[in-house]
Amino acid sequence: MFHKINNVTALKDYKLSIQFAEGATKIYNLKNLIETNKMFEPLRNKELFNCVEVDIGGYGVIWNDKIDISCNELFENGKDGEIEINDIVSLQQGNDSVIAAENNFSTE
Repeated sequence: MFHKINNVTALKDYKLSIQFAEGATKIYNLKNLIETNKMFEPLRNKELFNCVEVDIGGYGVIWNDKIDISCNELFENGKDGEIEINDIVSLQQGNDSVIAAENNFSTE
């Protein structure tokens, strides 16, 4: 069985928040993978890491043609609802920046 992905959001400290089609949300920490697996080393670049998106069909997440993770890996090894307050603040600040840019306001 595949656990199809509806949405993915990059969080602080090399974590992803993944929303699955069946309604579950998981937090997946890539820090160890980035440090130990050469294929994932380019994700140390925060700009690249933040470019994560759902692969076509929802069967994984991708960053480019060479770096991806399957939906089942994310579902089976992600943590249920363990988003930290710092991650929520980071998400909110990101949203405020987008809103400010759209409205030509400053967030400071």
